[in-house]
Amino acid sequence: MNALITGSTRGIGLAIARAIGKAGGNVMITGRSAGGVDEAVALLQGTGVTAVGTVMDVTDAASVAAAIKAAERAFTTLDVVVNNAGVGRFSEVATLSDEDWRDVMETNVTGAFHVIRAAIPALRRAGGGWIINIASLAGVNPFAGGGAYCASKAALIALSDAAMLELRHEDIRVSVVLPGSVSTRFSSRSTGDDSWKLAPDDVAEAVMGLLRHPARSLPSRIEIRPSRPKKN
Repeated sequence: MNALITGSTRGIGLAIARAIGKAGGNVMITGRSAGGVDEAVALLQGTGVTAVGTVMDVTDAASVAAAIKAAERAFTTLDVVVNNAGVGRFSEVATLSDEDWRDVMETNVTGAFHVIRAAIPALRRAGGGWIINIASLAGVNPFAGGGAYCASKAALIALSDAAMLELRHEDIRVSVVLPGSVSTRFSSRSTGDDSWKLAPDDVAEAVMGLLRHPARSLPSRIEIRPSRPKKN
């Protein structure tokens, strides 16, 4: 398989890229920092994974289109796209700034839209494939202080479901993964012992399960959460 993963220089995205590469796939690493992309590519190549990289900003449609074309040039075809890029800005609605609202929505929703739209022609040329969007349980279980983030993930779930219905007859399968709490450097909200949380590799394993799934069925939505969450 030939995969492009957004937001894949660290955390969940890098874990997904590593898992796909270890399974024999080719991966295109993307991120907004050239240094971060180069570092992630070198790390994966050092473990025997076939990886290339390109700088991409999901909020810029032209940047996304260029990255999709770069992946096709590198691998001839592109058959897996994982939307993992995301940001979190956490504040009560009463104090949430316009800038933070726009940043979250443009990255988590509009960015995913840009990638899905640009990837569809490439997946059609490949004869089918996968679009896997990494959302969050926050999209179905909102929490105080997470208005922008929860709204963005709810929108991403809805976008995923609509795209799934539109594309499934073309052998393009769309699924959305909803992780619960994951131990990453995603935000500054985490304090103390995070050992109870999901690891990025747990989310990567869920993605690999989708990619290995028989073509006759489509797990369109997967929820994954810590098996023993911290008690309040």
